Amino acid sequence: MTTDHGYPAVRMYIAGEWCQGGTGRTAPIVNPATEKVIGDVPLATTADLDRALDAAADGFKVWRATPVAERTRILHAAADLIRERAAEIGRVSTQEQGKPLRESTGEARRTAETLRWHADDARRAYGRIIPSPPGTVLTVRREPIGPVAAFVPWNFPVGGPNRKISSALSAGCSLVIKGSEETPATAMELVRCYADAGLPAGVLNLVFGEPAEVSEHLIKSPVIRLVAFTGSVPVGKLLAARAGEVMKPSLMELGGHAPVIVCADADPVKAARKAAQAKWANAGQVCTSPSRFLVHESIVDEFTAEFVTAAEAVTVGDGLADGTGMGPLANERRLAAMERLIADAVARGAKVLTGGERLDRPGYFFAPTVLTDVPEDARLMSEEPFGPLAPVVPFGDLDEALATANALPYGLAAYGFTDSAATAEKLSDELEAGILSLNHCGGSVHEAPSGGVKDSGYGREGGPEALDAYLITKRVSHLLAP
Repeated sequence: MTTDHGYPAVRMYIAGEWCQGGTGRTAPIVNPATEKVIGDVPLATTADLDRALDAAADGFKVWRATPVAERTRILHAAADLIRERAAEIGRVSTQEQGKPLRESTGEARRTAETLRWHADDARRAYGRIIPSPPGTVLTVRREPIGPVAAFVPWNFPVGGPNRKISSALSAGCSLVIKGSEETPATAMELVRCYADAGLPAGVLNLVFGEPAEVSEHLIKSPVIRLVAFTGSVPVGKLLAARAGEVMKPSLMELGGHAPVIVCADADPVKAARKAAQAKWANAGQVCTSPSRFLVHESIVDEFTAEFVTAAEAVTVGDGLADGTGMGPLANERRLAAMERLIADAVARGAKVLTGGERLDRPGYFFAPTVLTDVPEDARLMSEEPFGPLAPVVPFGDLDEALATANALPYGLAAYGFTDSAATAEKLSDELEAGILSLNHCGGSVHEAPSGGVKDSGYGREGGPEALDAYLITKRVSHLLAP
């Protein structure tokens, strides 16, 4: 069923059934490119959450007992469906989140490959046999931790939920996932692929609701054995504290403020083009988005000129329109945040070279913005912008740039540009980040781990490390002749 806007009617998925929720409470869903309400999202009651928890408890018993080969077959079938439906899923995602259709569709396709990777990697979650005295067998086993409570944001409506779902299900866990109320239909269509692939009822449950109510109820439930969260640092700290109070492990993928160090020996034009392409992706609403550009003083003018050219070449518009290079911000809150950060920087002496304002049209559109002369005490240099703002700051000494890059409490992603192998090693050794890209600003890949240090969280998603949080390590010592 779809609405008048060609947008799906949103439902929750509990115990293998699509449902509206106990009381019929809903919240509006807004298309950020038009500011029009395109649908409503049901909000879970306590009774709905309890049904989801009971379903996850029962589903875990079934799923953990399912042979890994059968689990893998079902998950590969789900990946096939995600890829087949990528265009449809992408269109829904763009309607409710705003990013260009090619980005949304590409995100769905990458999601399918991420699922395949984790499903196959679960077949290699080996334990080991430890040499022991005769008559004793000492083994280490890897087992699923149990039902998981997962919480995801709105910026990657397909990939965000799937990181949690694919890892948890591959490891043999069941799941109650709270999707974003701003991008619920994309999560729904993703879950539908798993359901249509034959996933047993109760193994995967999708709910929406008031974030504080849902998180508190799920985390304190004795059914839940792991809390997995992607989002802001303040909320992550709150949920981690709640999990700690009931002695539950958590996986925290939090925000950052990624520095880009462009060294004197780098090509400033190439570096600017690559950095700009990454900066405007998803309108800068990416936790690993490059957001502080530290450029050697000998090449900063060339870099800045090319960055401005790249910014002014971006076509900002509805993500469903042909030729759109950057869509709107996701909501009014992000527009207000951009305006506050720019006003503060300008008041402290910064100059806006291009952009700097909301576009005069319906929708949450903001121009790609490049600033210079941004002082260190400007909020833009210490607060994650999560939008299309690019402050360019010159440096004279690499140690000075590294000190600036590492000065913040965040440590998610960092980037560097250099033609020197020795300098590349120095950047690799000294930049405090869980993800480092040299001579490019590429995003996450399913073959390798992603995650932060310091306030940017703990635990890893992607690569063989992705299953670690979802598995427990059990030592078994078996005396054969008691």
